[in-house]
Amino acid sequence: MRKSCLGENLTAFLFISPFLAIFVLFLGYPLIYSFYLSLNKVTTLVDVFNNLTFVGLDNFKTLFHDGLFGWSLLMTLYYAGLIVPLGIASSLLLAVLLNNKLKFHSLFRTAFFLPYVLDLFVVGIVWTFIYSPHFGILNRILEALNIRYFSEQGFLGNPLTAMPAVVLVNVLKGAGFGMVLYLAALQNIPQSIYESAEVDGAGWWQKLTKITIPLLRPVTLFMVIVGVVAALNAFVEIYAMTSGGPSVNIGGKAYGATWVTGYYLFDTFYVRLKLGYAAAMSYVLLAIAVCVSLINIRILRPKTEY
Repeated sequence: MRKSCLGENLTAFLFISPFLAIFVLFLGYPLIYSFYLSLNKVTTLVDVFNNLTFVGLDNFKTLFHDGLFGWSLLMTLYYAGLIVPLGIASSLLLAVLLNNKLKFHSLFRTAFFLPYVLDLFVVGIVWTFIYSPHFGILNRILEALNIRYFSEQGFLGNPLTAMPAVVLVNVLKGAGFGMVLYLAALQNIPQSIYESAEVDGAGWWQKLTKITIPLLRPVTLFMVIVGVVAALNAFVEIYAMTSGGPSVNIGGKAYGATWVTGYYLFDTFYVRLKLGYAAAMSYVLLAIAVCVSLINIRILRPKTEY
């Protein structure tokens, strides 16, 4: 019996060994080395594997006194506070509408999902032209309605509208992904539950809030966690559309209205070449992502009665 179990275990390890090798080489080792890098001072890419200056926890201590890092966390919180609820609401709305047997519903599902597979950088560039104050179609429509507030700076050049404009692009692009998840979950809810609720006199609002939304908790939890992690790693859309700007003057210092942590991490690593400091920043962001995910799991996990 023991030999049989040992043989099965060896066979299983043999099958998963290619994945383990790839994981250790491309994920495990970089993860460990990046933490070691965060304990050192590195200023050039050439010295990333040698000539390191050990500074201990100095990089982490500096982060807590870095005003620009604090501002980037605030902007990331603002970004997440917009994109997570809007993304979930739009995905759920599309799923509820397309869950009905509408005419051409398969065509609509495909049309709403297609933007998700497009490259985010390309989508950002296209929307930069749409938002343009000089030849953008959106500003032309507003000018036709005699709204000229955005004619000079545009949506991306105005500190008040830059972040919402970026969020709108991401919500429109990613709504199809959440729609597919919610559709799959909706189709797994037994119709007998809704029929029983109708017998008890429940209307569409009661069925939505008392049955549909509670039963969709696992998908919502997944969407929240993925949305928060995506917000902490947001870079491509910011780089393509605003490059961290426009500037906001606070206390005599200029800060970027879309200067999120992902963009600050990129700027620290590739522009300023403060590699150890950037590695420390990445671990702080990892800790924040884990804490936020655990809180979301605690709040949104399915209740036993469901």
